[in-house]
Amino acid sequence: MLTITPIERRELRAKAHHLHPVVAIGQHGLTPAVLREIDVNLRAHELIKVRAFSDIRGERDAMMGQICAKLNAAPVQHIGKLLVLWRPAPKEPVLKEKPARATPTTGRRKPVAIRGGGKQTGKGRGAGKKGKTMAKSAPQARRPRSPSARTPARPPAASASSRRGPLGVPSAPASRERRRRRTP
Repeated sequence: MLTITPIERRELRAKAHHLHPVVAIGQHGLTPAVLREIDVNLRAHELIKVRAFSDIRGERDAMMGQICAKLNAAPVQHIGKLLVLWRPAPKEPVLKEKPARATPTTGRRKPVAIRGGGKQTGKGRGAGKKGKTMAKSAPQARRPRSPSARTPARPPAASASSRRGPLGVPSAPASRERRRRRTP
């Protein structure tokens, strides 16, 4: 288990303030799957929040101690049902290895490393090809607006003489009131 100084702990608490929990410990407690998820998130983010749904504070303290001991992390804060953990990032990034494919010329397999993963696509160009991934880093460019207006222009406002009532009868009293109000 790592130890950190009170000054480092204060700085880490300030950084963790705006974070949301990335892992939840449910009714089954600390299972190997939960520990693996915490390890993956610590490797990716260094500083994480974990939500423990246990109502007993002693159990949550014990969970925090077990996590820190098994994953070599430092406890930063235990506030309510949230546990804040920190572990420094590994020195070199860990590359996932993709299953090797046979080359057409030699028939031997060569290892291929995946750097960033990516979202699998099922639509558009290249949908039939396996392993096609979308780029995450570059956002799409926005289309320029078309020069034509979205809605047609309004017709010019009708003059007072062309305003007529329901049966084609001019609505004289309304126009007289308007005239009276305008002239003091």
